[in-house]
Amino acid sequence: MEISSSGDRTVAGRPPSLGGTALSAEWFERAKKSLAGGISSSSRLTSTGPDPYPLYMSSGSGARIRDVDGNEYLDYLLSYGSAVLGHAHPALTEGLARVLASGTMFGTCNVPEVELAELIQELVPCAELVRFANSGSEAVQGAVRAARGATGRSRLLKFEGHYHGWTDSLAISNRPTPEEAGPYEAPRAVPHSPGIPAGVVDDVVVCPWNDPEALKAVFAAHPGEFAAAVCEPIVANNACGMPAPGFLELLRDLCTAERTVLIFDEVCTGFRTGQGGAQTLFGVRPDLAVFSKALGGGLPLAAFAGVREVMEPLASGQVKHGGTYNSSPLCATAGVITLRHLADPAVTGRIDATGRQIMETIRRAARDRRIPCAVQGVGAMFQVVFTPDGQPTREYRDTFRLDRARYDAFRHELLLRGVHSNAYGLACWFVSAAVTDDELARTCEAIEESFAALV
Repeated sequence: MEISSSGDRTVAGRPPSLGGTALSAEWFERAKKSLAGGISSSSRLTSTGPDPYPLYMSSGSGARIRDVDGNEYLDYLLSYGSAVLGHAHPALTEGLARVLASGTMFGTCNVPEVELAELIQELVPCAELVRFANSGSEAVQGAVRAARGATGRSRLLKFEGHYHGWTDSLAISNRPTPEEAGPYEAPRAVPHSPGIPAGVVDDVVVCPWNDPEALKAVFAAHPGEFAAAVCEPIVANNACGMPAPGFLELLRDLCTAERTVLIFDEVCTGFRTGQGGAQTLFGVRPDLAVFSKALGGGLPLAAFAGVREVMEPLASGQVKHGGTYNSSPLCATAGVITLRHLADPAVTGRIDATGRQIMETIRRAARDRRIPCAVQGVGAMFQVVFTPDGQPTREYRDTFRLDRARYDAFRHELLLRGVHSNAYGLACWFVSAAVTDDELARTCEAIEESFAALV
């Protein structure tokens, strides 16, 4: 493969699927003069393989997106799972156009937020009461405050490698280096970034994931101390690692015994893995659950929902929670339309079936070329990990032995063939309801070709 300095790409032996990306390079240079780092989110500083700039997208329709240079991609980044119905879905564009014409915000209560809360109650086992926010990070913070308010405790239990947004409370030990992480039996609480106060870090106890004995030991060492235990039931930001059989049930039992609020961070799993999210998928009901991404169908919308006992102090006003933009008519309408579609088992069933076919294609392509590789997750969201033995990861420290360079090469080969996935090797592929049979076949062909190029 040859890649010119201008961003033009040529793949040896066949015409490139993409043209150049020079306009993306130009926009990035311009952006660096006004935006801090040229970006609006740290996760957007991604490389298109060896090119030292991100791609700039200009439009999308269904399962496809287009960049400013006119290149088209099948999209499995999917705005980190948010555009679950696909881009510019007709029901969303029509519904939102009506709201745009009648007023997007009034700073008052509105009808769509009530309809959306009722839908969440119908779909989510733990959702006796609901509150809205604008992002997953905000909603996690709201859930933590609700748990602390209900219990009168401050300390939190979280799991190493789990990501719960960028706010201080839980931006701890989501990606520590081997040097930072400390001993496995007693992981250090490592701040995600400078700027997080030491006192906040001291309130968080970190535990290995999928280790029943370690979990029991943590609760035994801190009896009656935890306001909440927080986890990603499918670890979307740690290679889509799955919970070991019985682990979520044990966590539920320990939280019940210690009167600790169990919070499922379902920002990624919510609604796309099935009508009730991960708590329905695994049959374990938390006390609180946090939703975003798929909930808004591509608009900024989040929620935390839970049992009445934990939510009541918030309902009565004893525990404070606010936000000017919470469940604006525009965003709440997007949520209503999206959830009505996802409430149809045929829609989530198609998402799952599409994803499982892609997962199996990756496994077969890796096996045929004797490349050690595991595909983990569920059809709606999964990741490819190049482990030395081809086995899935079980807990965060397993990711230290991944072949990151091979993942980067695989992702870049896919990009050259018009398949857009997450540039970060520990994040997810997300599948939309809009992928057609022809687009699925094209994706699988690109996967086969990309693995052939890795040999």
